[in-house]
Amino acid sequence: MEEKKTTSISPAKFTEKKYVITLIFVTSLFMCWGIALTMGDVLNKHFQNVLNVSKSQSGLVQFSIFGAYALMGVPAGLFIKKMGYKNGVLLGLTLYAMGAFLFVPAANAGSFAVFRIALFVLACGMATLETVAHPFMAALGDQRTSDQRINFAQSFNAVGAMVGPTLGTHFLLSATHEAGNELVSVKQLYIYIGVVITAIAIAFALVKVPPVTDPHDGAGEVSAVKDDHKTLFQHKHFVWAVVAQFFNVAAQAGTWAFFINYGHEVMHFSDEKAGYFMLPFMGMMLAGRFVGTALMRYIAPNKLLAAFALGNMLMCVLVAQGWGWTSYIALLMINFFFSIMYPTIFSLGLKDLGPKTQQASSFIVMGMFGGAIFPFLMGRIADTNIATAYYLPVVCYAVIFLFGYKLYKLR
Repeated sequence: MEEKKTTSISPAKFTEKKYVITLIFVTSLFMCWGIALTMGDVLNKHFQNVLNVSKSQSGLVQFSIFGAYALMGVPAGLFIKKMGYKNGVLLGLTLYAMGAFLFVPAANAGSFAVFRIALFVLACGMATLETVAHPFMAALGDQRTSDQRINFAQSFNAVGAMVGPTLGTHFLLSATHEAGNELVSVKQLYIYIGVVITAIAIAFALVKVPPVTDPHDGAGEVSAVKDDHKTLFQHKHFVWAVVAQFFNVAAQAGTWAFFINYGHEVMHFSDEKAGYFMLPFMGMMLAGRFVGTALMRYIAPNKLLAAFALGNMLMCVLVAQGWGWTSYIALLMINFFFSIMYPTIFSLGLKDLGPKTQQASSFIVMGMFGGAIFPFLMGRIADTNIATAYYLPVVCYAVIFLFGYKLYKLR
């Protein structure tokens, strides 16, 4: 009687020992751009107060930041493809630090336009880091655990998102600042940031990065070989990921940009108190990332994404009612449900793209241009009624629901 042959598939590891140091550094990048991104939301309110710009005009802060993502995504991807992950990280950190130091002449000039130039340069660095960090993190282990690694790293992005508004509120919105010194505090804060980012760049330059093979290359896998003849844009799951990311970041940027305004106008908090509420707001995102990462061991990432999108559609409707604490708690909960969306859309969009993965990452980062447009649109409504403006993100979360429910599928 012939003996049956059995094959056992070993469980996929989170990462390998040789990648641990590199993984720590790459994870720190997620925190770095989380700090800068949420600092922009504090700058919205600060520039309204100090430079006398309207809510819709202050939305141009987000236009400068996310506009850089749209312009820098593809060049950053081409640079990374030619020069490698490590050099891509160093380029991103260099641009980030340069943008931070440009806040010095911007503060000296007291010009909203010059501040936006500084933000644009800084955001070019952020865009480069995002373009490299996601495929880099995916490459630090088995593809089967790439969703877990990216969501884990994005949890530290949430830590940065808590640190950013706390620092910004302390330096920029605190009532203890003397009149006339508000722009001096902006200058000091960004000098500190520039110094820290420069130190990280020097440290990472000294780290020896082990050779990595992008797990999304799918070498030897039937699906990857079969689809080898396709152009990037013939992969429909990737195209829909770009669309979903556009609407996802649009909703995020609009929600975050006017969070402090909502606390001030609906809850009647001082600017400083409303700013400090960004700490629990971003804490909800951190909690959502850890909960979401754990749930993905039992629930398919696309199904969880669709469920969280439905949750946020409901939260936005509640926020738009302006019902005091009920609406404000719903506003805090938006970040819980938002938590897994960016990394999960990113990871689903990169599946089985083989050597096209890095280029695909660039286009998904470009999809963040939604964040450049939406705050201005929300700001136009918020100039009249801040609560009503929160109806707009419902459309965005409907698109994300469709992506998670159906459009993510590999074809």
